[in-house]
Amino acid sequence: MLQTTVKKWFRDKNSGFLDNGNGLDIMVTKSDLVNCEFLKVGVMVEFECHADKRGLIAKKVKLLQQNKSNGKHNKGKGNAKNFRPGVMT
Repeated sequence: MLQTTVKKWFRDKNSGFLDNGNGLDIMVTKSDLVNCEFLKVGVMVEFECHADKRGLIAKKVKLLQQNKSNGKHNKGKGNAKNFRPGVMT
């Protein structure tokens, strides 16, 4: 299983792209998500990567456990430092 971050997600198209470093982005669709309905830009995911005529496709995409608090110095303010808003295109 590979791990990366979500680069783009288009809610109206139920699909998006995962970051692939300097290579071509990896396409992901809602039907390949496990236990979630959509992805947020910047979250870490684990997935299987397959190639087809459209390019690289992510399958069995799962959200990785997000460490929202380490138990210290978090007084209900959340983890705003890691928040990356999505941009509609």
